[in-house]
Amino acid sequence: MNARDLSVPRCGRMGPEAQPVSQDLAWAHPSRYVLPALQILFLSQRVPYPPNRGDKITTWKIVERLARSHNVHCIAFAHDREDEQAAAELERRGIRTQTVPFRARAAKLRSLPLLLGQRPMTLGVYGSAALQALVDQAVPKADLAYAYSSSMGAFFEHLDALPRVMHMAELDSDKWLQYSRRSSFPMRWVYAREHRTLLAFERRIAARASTNVLCTPLEQAIFQREIPGARSLVLRNGVDLEFYRPQPEKAQPDQLVFVGVMDYLPNVDGCVFFVNEILPLIRQRRPNARLAIVGSRPVPAVLDLARTPGVEVTGFVADTRDWLAKASVSVAPLRIARGIQNKVLEAMAMGLPVVGTTSATQGVEAQAGTHFLLANSAQEQASAIVDLLENPQKSRQLGRSARAFVEANYDWEVVLRTLDELVASLARTT
Repeated sequence: MNARDLSVPRCGRMGPEAQPVSQDLAWAHPSRYVLPALQILFLSQRVPYPPNRGDKITTWKIVERLARSHNVHCIAFAHDREDEQAAAELERRGIRTQTVPFRARAAKLRSLPLLLGQRPMTLGVYGSAALQALVDQAVPKADLAYAYSSSMGAFFEHLDALPRVMHMAELDSDKWLQYSRRSSFPMRWVYAREHRTLLAFERRIAARASTNVLCTPLEQAIFQREIPGARSLVLRNGVDLEFYRPQPEKAQPDQLVFVGVMDYLPNVDGCVFFVNEILPLIRQRRPNARLAIVGSRPVPAVLDLARTPGVEVTGFVADTRDWLAKASVSVAPLRIARGIQNKVLEAMAMGLPVVGTTSATQGVEAQAGTHFLLANSAQEQASAIVDLLENPQKSRQLGRSARAFVEANYDWEVVLRTLDELVASLARTT
């Protein structure tokens, strides 16, 4: 069975094929860490399946890796019927999964009173007595607790004896700081307050965790600066190199692509910036240049961009590889970003030349000019993209170098050895 056989609808973009978990997988990818099976309790904001958006790609890969050798019990919020179906599919695959319904509007309203105090609104949005009850019931049987995102770490805050991993990926508080710097009053104040209060919370839970996981050395440096003394390690994201393979014969001249969930503020901001400020400069020199904005749940500000000549907003697509393959250049014009952008890794794996900002590319640790082109201002981005469109040989060489780089550094099977080592080290403390 593969992902195309599943009844689970895909809500954002299709990720790599997700194979059933079986005992054979542990033998297919042996680790030098031979452990008795642990009972691992895993918490995430969304059901960690299917791998069709950034956070779910990572959480699925972590859960699938853990389930090769251990018994994993997932507890997560179900944001919609698709999440509920995904939870049922995980159960069929042998991964116990419990969910609590997440009502976005009610959650936001519930968080508003927190503006009058010193608790972050994030804890109001993701606070849940029902989910806490499930966690409390599961903890006595668990050998290890693993929380993905600081908001889920709150459900472990009262635990002391149980080893626990706080997977920050990047500091959410830092994201709110970036938002505040690009906003006007009153949201500037709201975002700045969330940065301050959430950082205080992150400091508290990080200090109590057995270890904290960051996704790049840059994120770890920020973490160590803001939360000195807390234990931490780096666990990179990866990319499925078999799923994302170059298809250069399908590339269309002057076709640009941006891939991402289109109700996420950094993606929305980046696309609006690109269409309003960069694309007109490109079309002055390449009148046939066009941009495909590919991703689920486009908000009105993104849908409005489709009125611009040369812009297509696709909404949900079954397989983003079709759009990546058609493109001549992948653009990553993000002005608000941390961590490793899966959209960049996937484009590089497809052998597609990438033009990205510092914010979009700094977590990848590739070499600008060799593996991608770095450009920040509108003029710089337009010039870099036009240069690639006008020089196919240069474009192809950049794409080949990008593919070689991710092959050497971002294979999930290799990346997740760090997770094996982490679990082995914590198992010795149980």
